[in-house]
Amino acid sequence: MAEKNLNEVARDMRLLFQKGNDALQRENYDYAIDLYNQVLAKEPTFFDCRKALRSAQFKKAGSGGGFFKKVLSSASSSPMVAKGQMALRKSPVEALQIAEQILNHDPYSSGAHRIVVGAATAMEMPRTASLSLDVLVRNSPKDKDLAIEFANALAQIGDSSRGEQVLAELARSHPQDSELAQALKDLSAKKTLNEGGYEELSSGQGSYRDILKDQKEAVSLEQQHRVQKTEDVAERLIQEYEARLKTEPDNVKLMRSVAELYTQKKQFDRALEVYQRVKSTEAGRSDPTLDRAIGETRVKQFDDQAEKLDPTAPDHPQALANLNAERLAFQVAECQSRVERFPTDLAIRFEMGALYFQTGKVGEAIQEFQKAQGNPHKRIAAMNYLGQCYAKRKMFDLAARALQNAIKEKPVFDEEKKDLIYNLGSVFESMGKKEEAIEQFKQIYEVDIGYRDVGAKVDAYYAGQ
Repeated sequence: MAEKNLNEVARDMRLLFQKGNDALQRENYDYAIDLYNQVLAKEPTFFDCRKALRSAQFKKAGSGGGFFKKVLSSASSSPMVAKGQMALRKSPVEALQIAEQILNHDPYSSGAHRIVVGAATAMEMPRTASLSLDVLVRNSPKDKDLAIEFANALAQIGDSSRGEQVLAELARSHPQDSELAQALKDLSAKKTLNEGGYEELSSGQGSYRDILKDQKEAVSLEQQHRVQKTEDVAERLIQEYEARLKTEPDNVKLMRSVAELYTQKKQFDRALEVYQRVKSTEAGRSDPTLDRAIGETRVKQFDDQAEKLDPTAPDHPQALANLNAERLAFQVAECQSRVERFPTDLAIRFEMGALYFQTGKVGEAIQEFQKAQGNPHKRIAAMNYLGQCYAKRKMFDLAARALQNAIKEKPVFDEEKKDLIYNLGSVFESMGKKEEAIEQFKQIYEVDIGYRDVGAKVDAYYAGQ
């Protein structure tokens, strides 16, 4: 459903909307809220009305009514939030209505705004989603994932500049956060494309050659934006960029482009050589994303070697196992090096924990995940891993507690929450708590019968009744 403007809604709804605006101007907030809700019940995609409703809700709340009023309001809205989350799975429109009921009394409710974002996304209403993401970011200004989600939503509605500002402010507080730096780069690239007129291409209007005055530069841009570059195009781009580097030897962006092209052509040694040139620059020495790029290139080199092994050779299984072991050892060593260089980057700590877990070093993994919990964007995933680590050590009470805490902090029933619930069910199984276990699996069964072996577990339970 596309969001509607004033001229696209029915006449009687326009009149009712205007009455709401009049009531808002007279500071009769309760009446304005009631009128706006009546309009949205009939026209849920009417964005201007929802924006006006939000304004009325906040003005009614004033400055928020103080800390204790907020706490009491949030506590009383918890059952409604749960109801909205349930509705979100089946009817986004109904979920929106429930969320607005909560926001009528508690316009700061993160739970309600998260429901609005989920419903608006399902209904293809990006401006409505951005409206609530704005509030969510204000409620949790240090939440990186939320900031990135908000910035991308702003870019989707054509406000890339504000999205850049949101990420830039957060990046200033976390200068070594590689994910944040990459998100800002991606958003800037999107902004450049949009402002350059490239969005016209999606509608079939114009071409790169129409956008750029330089015909040769237009051809190069076309070739760079193909999903799969042919070998001859990649080779020509390498030659072109290498020639430019002779006159622009300190162009880090150009060097990284050359390295990426060499990687694409599977000329990994050359790619790594160029990356080392980047690393020798002042900018490269303090860029954690560069170390990650080098590591990823080496991993791709290992994968390429594995593909070249002769599957018919009698020693193929052992050769493949040896290569995979060498690959994993490299990943661990490389990540350890990044941890030493950027010890406060909790995203790298999380990555280190995941590698330790993969190699069976559970104690070391626990230490890293306990630290990674301090990163709000990795917190739930770290708690999920901690639950699995404790379970491997047969500390089932600690495992259950970690997973239950993670589930409490995960309002949206997405793939990550399914994984948390499934892992909790498995822990209960290991504890011999069959009823508690099946209750977890039944939650997933209700929304996704095909998830892992949930269908078989629940069916077997009822068959045995």
